[in-house]
Amino acid sequence: MQDVLHNISQCTICKAHLPFGPRPVATAHIDSKIVIIGQAPGTKVHESGIPWDDQSGKKLRQWLNVTDEQFYNTENFAIIPMGFCYPGKAKTGDLPPRPECAPQWHEQLLEKMPKVELIILIGAYAQKYYLKDNAKRTLTETVGEYKSYLPKYFPIPHPSPTNRFWRAKNPWFEELVVSDLQERVKAVLK
Repeated sequence: MQDVLHNISQCTICKAHLPFGPRPVATAHIDSKIVIIGQAPGTKVHESGIPWDDQSGKKLRQWLNVTDEQFYNTENFAIIPMGFCYPGKAKTGDLPPRPECAPQWHEQLLEKMPKVELIILIGAYAQKYYLKDNAKRTLTETVGEYKSYLPKYFPIPHPSPTNRFWRAKNPWFEELVVSDLQERVKAVLK
């Protein structure tokens, strides 16, 4: 595991496309029980090197009902984004995660974590990559059908403040789905 994480930390395969240069952000442990697969680090995470060290991370930890200590304990959570480095700014929000990372590194990481019981797929990029043809037409439909992907995968929307409009239009997610997510996370971590 340490060799793979070291190799990721030295990765430069998409260097030419990164506005701030490479700074891969990923955490994992051989005993990780839950894997969080999000999009890519934002500027704050690029600066700190700490995954989910921003407003999105605060909301995500609320949804999971875990403390910072639980969340950053790699024996609990591995954090593997679709793109390990900040991809740059788009008109609204950030650019999509670089497509090189997941095929290059995800399988190598996942095969070294035999105790994983749950993979949380955050956002459309992770859901399309992992659910493939089983992903629904839209993120809303995929998240709405989350039970059909259990017990392995749990698809959720991105917790970004820019996603507040989606959450306002889909109150059922925080009213119904989040409690099930919290129960599953609690059961895995106990």
